[in-house]
Amino acid sequence: MSTSIYLVLDMENDLVHADGANYKAAYAEQVEARRIVPNTRAAIDKARAAGLRIGFVRVGFSADYRECPPNSPIFSAARTRGVFQLGTWGTQTHPDLGQQAGDFDIVKHRVSPFYATSLEAILRAQGIQRIYCSGVSTNAVVQAMVREGHDRDFEMVLLEDCCCAPTAEEHANAIQGLKRFCQLTSSAEVAFS
Repeated sequence: MSTSIYLVLDMENDLVHADGANYKAAYAEQVEARRIVPNTRAAIDKARAAGLRIGFVRVGFSADYRECPPNSPIFSAARTRGVFQLGTWGTQTHPDLGQQAGDFDIVKHRVSPFYATSLEAILRAQGIQRIYCSGVSTNAVVQAMVREGHDRDFEMVLLEDCCCAPTAEEHANAIQGLKRFCQLTSSAEVAFS
C-alpha cells in the first residue's frame, strides 16, 4: 500500500469547465493560460502509474443549501446564483480528468478540505504520510490544504503548474506564502513515490 496520495482540489465544472457558472467570471483566463486541466490530467496519469491513490475534493451544498454559510463572502451568493449544488453537473469533476470509481471523493462545505469532512479519517486509515496536491484556487482551497495538512503532520508536496487563482498575481502571492509549508514541484518534474 502506498503511503502517498494525490488530492485534486475543486477541479469541478462550475469552476474549471468552459461552460461552468464561475469559469468565465473568475478563472477562465488563468485556467487556460496555465493549462490547468491538461497539466492536472498528466499528473493524475503519472500518479496512477506510480500506484498512488487519487482523491478528488469538491465543494458542494445540498439542494436547499443547508450547509452554506450565509455570512461568507465566498459562498453567500451560491444559493442565489444556483452554483455548487450537489447532484448537478456543476459539482462534478471536470470530465477530462478521468475520475474513476475507486478514487476517493470528498465533498466539503467550506474552503478547507479538512473542515467537517471524512478526509482525515480516510488519510489515517490508508496510512497516508505524504500528500501531493493541486487545484483551484491557489489562494483558497490549495492554501488551506497545504497549511492544514502540514499542521496535521503530513508531508505536503504541491504541483504548482496544476494550480491557479483568479489572477497571476494572486497565484504568485499564494505560492510565495506556501513555500515554508511544502515542497514545490510540477506535473513534469514530480516523482510520485
